[in-house]
Amino acid sequence: MQTPVLAYTIGDKRYLNITDRCTLRCTFCPKYCTLPRVHEFDLSLAQRPETDDVINALGNPADYREVVFCGFGEPTLRLGPLLEIATHIKLHRGRVRVNTDGLANLVHKRNVLPELVGKIDALSVSMNTQNETLYQQHCQPALAGSFQAMLDFLELAPDYIESVTATAIDGLEGVNIEACRELATQRKVAFRKRVLDIVG
Repeated sequence: MQTPVLAYTIGDKRYLNITDRCTLRCTFCPKYCTLPRVHEFDLSLAQRPETDDVINALGNPADYREVVFCGFGEPTLRLGPLLEIATHIKLHRGRVRVNTDGLANLVHKRNVLPELVGKIDALSVSMNTQNETLYQQHCQPALAGSFQAMLDFLELAPDYIESVTATAIDGLEGVNIEACRELATQRKVAFRKRVLDIVG
């Protein structure tokens, strides 16, 4: 059986693949529409990796510009392991970013942002669309109220995390990038446009 890719490097960043589970089934996710790959890395997971296995695969966090929790799953679904690994990274002089769907508070039924303080330096939140109708169409959330929960998370996040960026994908049918940027501006977070089919 193939050894799972728990950590991979693109440029000067180290990425951690801690889960393949997600409450979204995005129509544009390579996991569903092509292959579960980023560049040459197959991110398939037969099971959820142990925390120690991820830390061992990581290497020295200080060797990279930042360490990013980002696979083909939602890292905050494994909040406990994420925080343990992030603590290890910070102890070893690393910078930590979490790429997230922004649904952690909805999933865990509490505000988890205070638990990230001191462990997470940056959040990149996948807004993806400017309204709930398009969000339902493109992201196919399993949980009711996901679009509003994501916006609420974005609004709260700057009170706890220094660097918060919302992202949306240029090229998705109906998505208005400037409307997405405005939603981010209203919540006092940065905004970054991504491009459809360009991953990593």
